[in-house]
Amino acid sequence: MLTGYLAAEGSEADLRAELAGRVVAEHGRLLLAEGEPIAAAWAANIWHAPEEITIASIGEAATKLRAMQRNWAAYAPLHHRRAKLITEKLPHVSAKPLRFGQLPPPAPMGSFTLLAPDRLLASAACSSPLPNGEWQFVEDREGPPSRAYLKLWEALTRFALLHGGEMPKVGESSLDLGACPGGWTWVLASLGASVGAVDKAPLAPNVAAMPGVIWRQGSAFALDPRQEPAVDWLCSDVICYPARLLALVKRWIEAGKARRMICTLKFQGETDHASAAAFAAIPGSTLLHLHHNKHELTWLWRAAE
Repeated sequence: MLTGYLAAEGSEADLRAELAGRVVAEHGRLLLAEGEPIAAAWAANIWHAPEEITIASIGEAATKLRAMQRNWAAYAPLHHRRAKLITEKLPHVSAKPLRFGQLPPPAPMGSFTLLAPDRLLASAACSSPLPNGEWQFVEDREGPPSRAYLKLWEALTRFALLHGGEMPKVGESSLDLGACPGGWTWVLASLGASVGAVDKAPLAPNVAAMPGVIWRQGSAFALDPRQEPAVDWLCSDVICYPARLLALVKRWIEAGKARRMICTLKFQGETDHASAAAFAAIPGSTLLHLHHNKHELTWLWRAAE
């Protein structure tokens, strides 16, 4: 059995390392690996049980794909024009950016690529509900002080998909570690949660003035979770080595002071695969490469009920 893994842009080497010798073929960013699907953090989209299909024409390709399911996205590192013509004969799939708070359509999304003009590789069931795992949002160009807010928008949307629509809301508390200039604080406060924003540097003035926001000057690593009030959401986009962040989140988990956590693992130089695996191994975890990540992964965690 083969599974397809579409690497996030520029992450082919990291995905190859994550798949640990299972890769048997590569088509651009699409890596084909032996065995059942695994939770590959560096994959933007996972193709379940891809099938190789012989086609004699563009019309036949569209007919065969429609017989498998309705919704298709093309990944076309080769034969781009032919893939576009096939797509035009398939039912329309909206590529409009999401508005934050809106969940993607629940219908399954298939993916196909052209191995040759007369050969398709197609999967009717993929892990991402969006074409090629590309999470685009209608941007806010006025409120947030930096583009980092897009990472939290995506992380919260994907958290909501995993956990029954849960998002920060009025009456809930949050802690934003390494908050300056305040992009993540702005998101949390915009949703109505109270925010303790921790950083040595101050927040952007418009974020600091938002209702429910309290800036605490200091280091995220100096906090003792045992001495802190419990929070509904702990978020961190702080710049540090992943191993240091791992120690921090373990302290919060052991203290039982956070119900949910969203943290960015920022790799400085070589990818720390060992730390990434340690994050993924924590019960209740999901490790992802967000569309808005760079050389980073995002860790989502929810405490057991």
